Amino acid sequence: TMDPFKKNQIGTTDFSVPCLGVGTAALSGNTLGDGLYGGVNLDRAVTVINHAYDEGLRYFDTAPLYGTGRAEYRISLSKLPSINRNSFIISSKVGRVIHPDTYKPNQKYELLDGLTATNSWTETNVLLSVEQSLKRLNLEKIDILFVHDPDMEVYGETEAVKGAFPTLIKLREEGLVSAIGCGMNQWEMAYRFVEKFELDVILLAGRFTLLDQSAAKDFLPLCEKNKVSIVIGGPYNSGILAKDLSKPVTFDYEIAPPHLVKKAKDISEICNNHGVNIKAAALQFVLLHPTVVSAIPGVQSVAEVNENINHVKHDVPIDLWKELNEAGLIQDNSHLVSSQ
Repeated sequence: TMDPFKKNQIGTTDFSVPCLGVGTAALSGNTLGDGLYGGVNLDRAVTVINHAYDEGLRYFDTAPLYGTGRAEYRISLSKLPSINRNSFIISSKVGRVIHPDTYKPNQKYELLDGLTATNSWTETNVLLSVEQSLKRLNLEKIDILFVHDPDMEVYGETEAVKGAFPTLIKLREEGLVSAIGCGMNQWEMAYRFVEKFELDVILLAGRFTLLDQSAAKDFLPLCEKNKVSIVIGGPYNSGILAKDLSKPVTFDYEIAPPHLVKKAKDISEICNNHGVNIKAAALQFVLLHPTVVSAIPGVQSVAEVNENINHVKHDVPIDLWKELNEAGLIQDNSHLVSSQ
């Protein structure tokens, strides 16, 4: 069986992350496009973060984007700032600066109105973004920094190449951050970044999952060759692999198209035949790939934290992968068979 707390080395760094992490987008309230991440109030968010730590989870991924700073702020209200900083790992992101920058540590951040985020990947704004994040988190360091969604603006890639990546490389050289990379919902632009810069880790959301293996053919082998690790975001494709498929479900944060719902149902049926929860199969499918160091499903409750831990521990029979492969539902299962 798989160990959710097992640590994996990131790239060529001397830094490791555990197999299972916690995505905090869904803990940021519903201020940012309500349907996108669901809404969890402040107290519940803090309870979930504390519970995750108490259950042994040690890796928390966040970003200024989530709730316009709220996800980071809620981490500051958890037990994390008061415990040994080396006992947990935080990744955050750069590319969005929050205005007005009026935040002071003891202020009720949740009550600040009229906050807006500007997409920018320039050196100045990347440094400002990191400074703002540290303040909101009430922590003295962020372990992993990702360049966030430079595909959101036409100028994003150019700015990231000229500004964000060289800046993060400098921060890494100065020892202010342990690992750097980018976080995106596509692999094509990330491919160019991996070719151009010496990155440690890519946060790949939704493009290598039990349902969507579009990154498997070209991108994962490039990362393997360049010794770049992968953290998997959105292992349930924003809901379709985690929800009741008889009702409308989301894929990439929008209503899922019928052909994907059918595919998810087919996968689900085979999982059920083997007595395996589809979420357990979804998490283990990605974690078995040699480039993948961690999966960070979003959580909204104590129950979901417990479920994710149990899903990673669940014994998944090798025949499940074989059957999914034979049914044409997963393209590349070589890593699954060889790793068992």
